[in-house]
Amino acid sequence: MNLTWHKLAESIEEIPWNANNLAEIEAAGRSFCLARHNGQVFAIAPKCPHASGRMAGGVIDGQGNVVCPLHRYKFCLSNGRNVSGEGYFLKHFPLEWREDGLYVGLQKGFLGIF
Repeated sequence: MNLTWHKLAESIEEIPWNANNLAEIEAAGRSFCLARHNGQVFAIAPKCPHASGRMAGGVIDGQGNVVCPLHRYKFCLSNGRNVSGEGYFLKHFPLEWREDGLYVGLQKGFLGIF
């Protein structure tokens, strides 16, 4: 996969985490939802594919799924698969920690419509 990398933050402390370990952040002219769970950080689409609920307003359950605040649809943080049975898919993005910060990878030519 041919990716371009865009810096999200210089450090984990710079990310505006809410009480549920979720944050909405912008880079490359797009919004992302970041999720922190069990020492890992994940990047997902900022809106639920079902009814556009803001994922940063949701929660992370005990199994490491992000739960949409509108209808409680659950998505696996590592692959975006819907685990509550509705059949949706939540876009997720690769992250990479470098010496100077956290980067998100986008496919070259990605329009970022979500």
